[in-house]
Amino acid sequence: MRAVLYRGFKETPRIESLADPTPELDGVVIQVEATGICRSDWHGWMGHDPDIRLPHVPGHEFAGVVVAIGSRVRRWNVGDRVTVPFVCGCGSCAQCASGQQQICDRQFQPGFTHWGCFAEYVAIDYADANLVRLGDEMDFVTAASLGCRFATAFRAIVHQAKVSAGQWVAVHGCGGVGLSAVMIANALGANVIAIDIGDDKLDLARSVGAAETINASTTADVVSTVIQISQGGAAISVDALGSPTTCFNSIHCLRKQGKHIQVGLLLADDKHPSVPMDKVISHELEILGSHGMQAHRYPEMLAMIRSGKLQPEKLVTKMINLDESVRALTSLNSHLDIGVTVINDFG
Repeated sequence: MRAVLYRGFKETPRIESLADPTPELDGVVIQVEATGICRSDWHGWMGHDPDIRLPHVPGHEFAGVVVAIGSRVRRWNVGDRVTVPFVCGCGSCAQCASGQQQICDRQFQPGFTHWGCFAEYVAIDYADANLVRLGDEMDFVTAASLGCRFATAFRAIVHQAKVSAGQWVAVHGCGGVGLSAVMIANALGANVIAIDIGDDKLDLARSVGAAETINASTTADVVSTVIQISQGGAAISVDALGSPTTCFNSIHCLRKQGKHIQVGLLLADDKHPSVPMDKVISHELEILGSHGMQAHRYPEMLAMIRSGKLQPEKLVTKMINLDESVRALTSLNSHLDIGVTVINDFG
């Protein structure tokens, strides 16, 4: 198979011809039809993830067709159209038994713990616990955009924050996960304030549901501006980027008894950011993490997509081939594209 492979962190990846994967007894092999390029992939290539072992094939949000199955797989057949969460559960630990596969004790993460989907084929373990069936009405490009950013934002907004109509929701960072959070919160009836440093991203945020936007590069005090717009502070605030500044601002702009949801990754030197703990205590704030979404929770998200309440395809702004993915991956931190970029040509 053709695949993107890097043999050293921060070294330019190459397109190489690698052996096709074979399924484990409880796993499947999926022919990849589309895969998103995410900032998490860049973090992995930089060496920020301790689970990655070299050489490595990146990629963790994809959709495709099952082409081989292990002998212990019961729920899936060759030809099934599927996607998977970026965090896959083992199906047998205490966390999985309680339905919390996104924090599985033995989690499997394509593109991190195992080779990923910047390739023609990818092997997925624990298939019965992790595959998500796709209806014929959903194209593979849209489905690939769900696997990390959209599904993560859905769980953050719906299950962790429990956003309700009329609330003010601040979203810090309008990359793929931030834009997804804007769209989902708006669909639930919230008033969304989108914050970013690029007017082009803020324009897209407004087009998918943001009621107000703030350009952090030209606003002297983001926190005060959020508090002013929301007349006392946001009920929910999401750090969708993952930086010391956005984390601090997200917590600091909350109203009393508000909720901060940390979605953006804080890695390397940023993993222990400053937190306004005085305000956390005095305002009785909640701080929650959100790490992907379980396969068994996908149906409610897919139902909202089928009904037209959510339109993730609007966030896909660029499609490229596998050869172009090398530059897209390595330049991700310095040349951030608007919306979601998807690889849909592997030839």
